[in-house]
Amino acid sequence: MKISNIILFSFFIPLFCISQTITGRVIDKVTQQPVETAAVYFDNTTLGTTTNSNGEFSISYTEAIQSTLVVSYLGYDKVLISDYRTQNNINIELVEADYTLDEVYLNYEDGLTRRQKLRLFRKEFLGASKFGKSCKILNEEDLVLRYSKENKTLYASSKIPLTIINKRLQYEVAFDIVDFEINFRYVEAKTNNFSVRKVAFFGTSYYKNLKNAGKNKIIKSRAQAFKGSVQHFMRSLYYETLREEGYWIFHDKFRVEEWDFFKVETVADSKFKKVQLEKTVNILFNKKLQSKLELEVKEFFVDNYGYYTPIIGLYFSGFMGNQRVGDSLPLDYGITEKK
Repeated sequence: MKISNIILFSFFIPLFCISQTITGRVIDKVTQQPVETAAVYFDNTTLGTTTNSNGEFSISYTEAIQSTLVVSYLGYDKVLISDYRTQNNINIELVEADYTLDEVYLNYEDGLTRRQKLRLFRKEFLGASKFGKSCKILNEEDLVLRYSKENKTLYASSKIPLTIINKRLQYEVAFDIVDFEINFRYVEAKTNNFSVRKVAFFGTSYYKNLKNAGKNKIIKSRAQAFKGSVQHFMRSLYYETLREEGYWIFHDKFRVEEWDFFKVETVADSKFKKVQLEKTVNILFNKKLQSKLELEVKEFFVDNYGYYTPIIGLYFSGFMGNQRVGDSLPLDYGITEKK
């Protein structure tokens, strides 16, 4: 889940984790009948499966996984499960979704054409980098886009997950939008002149490797996308290897000792580490990529995948703040499992 621009939604250490398995069954709450081909996946990873004809599923995960387990099926409300470790066999009841509001806004006249709204959405959702520009949304017709003149804000939603093909990174991404907003400083629709104030979006996502994922060119592209990313930065915080990974920290225009500003502590009986940062810092990666990190929370927590929480309250701007879905990698990127 990400907040970007300000954003909310080298070498890296290989991680080895022991695999575990969780089983369950998905049924319709009203009819109590099994739901076949429901998607079951760990959010923002490549770890997922579908239910069989009896609504049953089995999915493996590692001890390091902190992602929410997502259960999704067309026409039903999505179910999010965070306490799967405490359950041996999960029974999930799906409830039919109500899309009345989306249908109201499907052809709503709001001052911007659908073509204008789609162009703005693509840019701020996929990103303007070479990775973002290589992406294509296969089901744009499912997008509901509405613009509020009063708030100068573009909102987006979709009944089903967006299917995105990332050509440069060779991923197929299913992104289920929970919230998406572009807030503008000013809008001149007739001249297509838009000034973006901030972009905020979050949702759940599932990654699948495409057929060319193992080629050297793609491996290099993924490594390039990872270096300097929020995910890379958070992993470096977890392992306390910021300087070794190419990060310099600045405050008031002066380079500072990073651990004088970031306080990283182990959390008992948890895969997370607690991070505290009292002052706004600027981040320089590889002596050229500049970002800024501001906190409106006293502390946050990060795991060895680079997943961090809470999302709200951490604001990246600059290079990291401009990252979008097209620049992102699954949380389990670079993770090797041991059975």
